[in-house]
Amino acid sequence: MADVNRGNRPLSPHLQIYRPQLTSITSILTRITGNALIVASVLIVWWLLAAATSAEYFAVADGVVRSWFGKLVFLGSIWAVWYHLLAGLRHLYYDSGRGLDIPTAEKLGWGVILGSVALTLITITVL
Repeated sequence: MADVNRGNRPLSPHLQIYRPQLTSITSILTRITGNALIVASVLIVWWLLAAATSAEYFAVADGVVRSWFGKLVFLGSIWAVWYHLLAGLRHLYYDSGRGLDIPTAEKLGWGVILGSVALTLITITVL
């Protein structure tokens, strides 16, 4: 039978109740970086298709890629690739049943964040 007393039941705790935890932030950031890499891939494919189409169309696409917006997208993509890679390695470690306690999970979260920033800086300095 349907629950006729829905208004008196407590609501589940939500974002207004809990403070964000590092593990949840890094999980959400992994999803965001994965989707951001799709955007960068579309930009790269557009640039390649423009190169195969005509010189005028390629000039437009190349102008976008070489603009401040394109450089910002690709800089973010470099960081997203490193972040996504390190987060994936962290999840492989979790899948082995290790690192699931809170102190270790937080250390691994900070390791992914700081490691991705460090690897991004190394990448842009070398290139």
